[in-house]
Amino acid sequence: MAEEVELKLALAEDHQTRFLRHPLLRQAIDRHVASLDNIYYDTADLSLRRRGIALRLRRKGRNWLQTVKLAGSSAAGLSSRPEWEVPYTGHFDFSHIEDPSTREWLQRPKLLARIVPICETRFRRITWKFSAAPGVVLLTLDRGWIIADGRREAISEVELELEGAPVHAVFGLAAQLAQRAALTPSVWSKAERGYRLHVGAPPAPFKSQVVALSAAMTPFEAFRRIAMSCLEHLQQNHPGALGSDDPEYIHQMRVATRRLRAALRLFAPVLPHNLAKPLHAPLSALMVQLGRTRDLDVLLAEIVNPVLAALPDEPRLPALASDITNRCYMARAQAIASLAKPDYGRMLLTALESLHAEQASDQAMVTLNNFASERLRHLRKKVRRLAMAAHMDDPAALHALRIGVKRLRYALEFFAPLARAADSNHLLKQLTSLQDTLGQLNDLANAGAILVDCAGDDPRLRQAVTLIGDWHGPRYAGLLKRITPELAALARLRLPRLAGA
Repeated sequence: MAEEVELKLALAEDHQTRFLRHPLLRQAIDRHVASLDNIYYDTADLSLRRRGIALRLRRKGRNWLQTVKLAGSSAAGLSSRPEWEVPYTGHFDFSHIEDPSTREWLQRPKLLARIVPICETRFRRITWKFSAAPGVVLLTLDRGWIIADGRREAISEVELELEGAPVHAVFGLAAQLAQRAALTPSVWSKAERGYRLHVGAPPAPFKSQVVALSAAMTPFEAFRRIAMSCLEHLQQNHPGALGSDDPEYIHQMRVATRRLRAALRLFAPVLPHNLAKPLHAPLSALMVQLGRTRDLDVLLAEIVNPVLAALPDEPRLPALASDITNRCYMARAQAIASLAKPDYGRMLLTALESLHAEQASDQAMVTLNNFASERLRHLRKKVRRLAMAAHMDDPAALHALRIGVKRLRYALEFFAPLARAADSNHLLKQLTSLQDTLGQLNDLANAGAILVDCAGDDPRLRQAVTLIGDWHGPRYAGLLKRITPELAALARLRLPRLAGA
């Protein structure tokens, strides 16, 4: 059995020439070019996929090679998984698989009779070999097509695979290549993309997932797992943000970035001092870019459009709405341009390298449950203090409280696997409701300044701004009225008990 450890990177198609001209490629100790045809197999109901098994035939010249891969571990583009390869002699042979349960499951005659082709990949591969003592790193550039059921998608990706080399060698090469070309860690294998084509399911925005934590982990191990989940959340939505008009992709990327920043802040006491520093500036810049786009989307969809629908005969509103729509398009175009630049990929690679480096923590003896309990108490105390300082006529104080509630909610979501589900869910529901109310108040408070800027000196547009403000006045008053009992409930907020804390 071989253990495949690789970093998969999506390469922007219009950056292929930049990549091929990179001077680093001239330092390779070997170069090889091949055309590869692959066929992926499964049952009609995708039994192998559900079990985390990939079955592939690859043509090499006149011969075929059979490969079986298991799911292994994969996060934000870096994967490690067991695989077995043997020559294909006209029928599938699974006798060489060393994992008994997998071998016996695949060898069942009823299953073998149901295995059919699912998708194909056809691409040209250039392979460079780099020395990286005590082994080597194989760098490949694949360009071609994934084909399934009459549909196809382009392949433009780079893979760096370890052969006896340390993990940091992969990131060292990737960082140099990403200086010129737009390379971003890819979370989808060719097989996964082929399956998606085969199923024909439309792409959809990807939301954050619960991160599996256990009390046996150290705080830094828990942080690493949470941060990797945030990066995967970010990258699952990246292709959709670049190629779709659905604003939810950019919103989910914004959520992923906020969650990563929240995790960095939450775990700061146990993180190496050099881990967060190189990420601070690029994450802040990304938040600003994504936040500007999201704010304008909310302004149009939730502030302006309801008034347009309620007052269809009001002639002063359409011109203002048109200006805001144009600003939405411009902000989206700027965000997409930013996400397509090499800087974005370099930031992700920096984060991945930091998370995979061997790190020593001064807090290594602190248990995860004790650490989580202490951090949750700290955040609850801060929320209570902000709640006491909040006044209904002070939007800045309400905004500060919203931020505090959001940070406590993220912390509870991160640590939820360590507590009873019923306790965590009740508290999360309470905090989510309060954050939603505070968020709507904040959107309404911020809308005025943006609308005035859009109106400029045009008196008719300024009158339209006044109309929008007056229309939302009762809603704003209702939200303020709802806040009072929710703030009182914060004083009685009880944190879930973590096992063993």
